[in-house]
Amino acid sequence: MRILVGILVGGRATRFGGIAKGLLPAPDSGEPLVGRLARLCREAVGAEVVLVGRAASYEALGLPLLEDEPSGIGPLGGLSSLVSEAMHRGSAAIAVAGDLPYVTSELVARVAAFAPEAAAVAPRPGGTWQPLFARYDPGPCLPVIQAALADGVFKARAVLERLGDRAVELALDSAEASLLVDWDSPEDVSRRR
Repeated sequence: MRILVGILVGGRATRFGGIAKGLLPAPDSGEPLVGRLARLCREAVGAEVVLVGRAASYEALGLPLLEDEPSGIGPLGGLSSLVSEAMHRGSAAIAVAGDLPYVTSELVARVAAFAPEAAAVAPRPGGTWQPLFARYDPGPCLPVIQAALADGVFKARAVLERLGDRAVELALDSAEASLLVDWDSPEDVSRRR
């Protein structure tokens, strides 16, 4: 299965004073979070990696860029752009939030390989879908994304919810679930895992 990984970096990072969170140093390697995620995704599945969103701050990393489509609506705009590009390329898509400092290549490989027949695969810790660490098959997912946008539903997890039983849960133990902790505020960075 060919895979296009999209690292979503379109947030405004208002709690960080506008600093691009994906450029913060990763706790294990010191490289920018987004650079670390791109490297891990390439190691895990040999995927091409693109940045998705308002990514001008990330140009020095040399990764291809995709704009959100539509822009200004949050992560669903990025997911729409990524899944549309994957459809164009004839590949599956993996969406990864750009503020995940603890994700491992093993976890990326699991989401890539788990339930290959599923329309989408994502963890669901505590009963809440994690749409920004998930694999999407563009064929069944793109129409669902487009319908959500047409309905004015802009929550990314709505795609997984609308897929019903075509979305498959990637069960995680507590140690694996802790790898999906994100950095939403400066306190998260200082707290570390």
